Parts: sequence; structure tokens; C-alpha cells
Amino acid sequence: MTIDQIIIKALEEDIRDGDHTSLATIPENSRGKAQLVFKQEGVLAGMEVAEKVFKTIDQNILFQAEKKDGETVNKGEIGFVVEGSKLSILSAERLALNFLQRMSGIATYTRFLVSKLQGLNTRLLDTRKTTPLLRELEKHAVKMGGGENHRMGLYDMIMIKDNHIDFAGGINNAIEKTKDYLKKNNKNLKIEIEVRNFDELREVLDSGGIDRIMLDNFTASDLKKAIREINGRYETEASGGITENTIRPYAESGVDFISVGALTHQIRSLDMSLLAIN
Repeated sequence: MTIDQIIIKALEEDIRDGDHTSLATIPENSRGKAQLVFKQEGVLAGMEVAEKVFKTIDQNILFQAEKKDGETVNKGEIGFVVEGSKLSILSAERLALNFLQRMSGIATYTRFLVSKLQGLNTRLLDTRKTTPLLRELEKHAVKMGGGENHRMGLYDMIMIKDNHIDFAGGINNAIEKTKDYLKKNNKNLKIEIEVRNFDELREVLDSGGIDRIMLDNFTASDLKKAIREINGRYETEASGGITENTIRPYAESGVDFISVGALTHQIRSLDMSLLAIN
């Protein structure tokens, strides 16, 4: 589903047969102006989506952006100004804010975690733990916060996890079946495999034929030992239970990537309001 289709469906959900409060209280042809005001500091994401919401409601609305995605915003600053039909502005307001608040919350938390990695080579990744149908928007927000996107879905990378290994009958079987599948179907996809302990890690190192090893739920000290054992032969990723308080020690192990599901599924929206200008 495209962003335009998502917006249309979301507007249908919200408006249905009409914004009856606005229709009851606001003269049909009256025009007005409103501005987005930030109520706390954060990182902005979702401005283009917000503009699309207003333009979908009414192509004649004037939308003047004062800030750009990825910029740090402060309390009291103005994000954009809209001018046009008061009815159109009121009908678009909530959906535009919903997108902006959530996306900016993701970007803000991502920027915070990225700051914990300052001076190190480790890069921060998101996961597939996203809101259904909003993955593209939420992963865009991660990038605006300075993080990087892992795979977009099941289709653009091989990610052999514990259940795949167990169902396939072991690590070596899972890797060999994967290589056969890619060759048979003429697909050029990177292969990542998850390991849960040192025995599985050594089995992967013996098997080879992969691009990245995900070290799942290792302690920071064990992760450091594992990175030494891998010795640069493959890209490395740490995942599982890593928090803002522990991300720095994990990164100091020399791991290439740290993936954090909380970037997109445990977010506090950034506080902001659309206020009428009299």
C-alpha cells in the first residue's frame, strides 16, 4: 500500500460521511490560518506526510513548511503554517498530527540512542516490529533520527532465525537449503543467521556461506568474546534485550550493528499542537 493509499484509508476511517462538528459550527466558505507548534524538544519526521494529508483533503490549502525532517525542534517553535478553508484544515488536523507525532517520537528516540554510540563504529538498526501498513513511514523516521533500516520485509534479505533453524533440522541444513533456494530461484539476497550461544556460533563458522551473524541475547562480555572469535570474517549484529542503559557497553565490543525493536514499537509520541491564528 502506498502512502497516498494509507492516507485515503485513514481519512475514511476518521471522517466517513462528514466532519459534523466542523460542518455544524463553521461557515462553509470561511477561510483561516493555523500553525503547528512544538510543545517539547525533539527530532522532526513526517512533514511531507502531513502536507499530503492536507492536500488530500483540499488541494487549495497552502502549506508552508518552517522546519525539515531530521531537524531538531524546540518547545514553542513553529513547524508549518497552513492557510485555506477552515473546514478543510479542521478535517485534516488530527490525521496530520497523528503521523507527525508518532514519526517524530521515533526519530527523537533514535537520535537519543545514536548519541550513545558516539565515537564508535557500531550502527543502530531498526527491526520489523512496526505498526502494520506504516512500516515505510516508521522506517523513514528511524533514518531521520540517524539510525539505519534493517530489511524492509521478508522479501529483501534472508534472515535465518531460531525457528527456521529448528524447523530445518539444524544450522548446517538451514544454510545449505538457503543457498540452494537462492541459486534455484536466481536471487541475490544477503544471508543473516541468528545464533543463541557459542556452540551455534561455532557451527555457523564451520558451515560458512553467510554474510552476517546475529548474536541474540548474548551478555556484553560474551558478545565481546564472540566478536573476537568471528574475527572480521562476517558482519556482526547484536540483538535482544539491549536498552539505552546497556547499548554503549554492547557497542564497545566492536559489533558492527545493534538492532533495537523498541525504536518503532515502544515510542512516546512527540507533543505538538495545531493552533488557529486569529
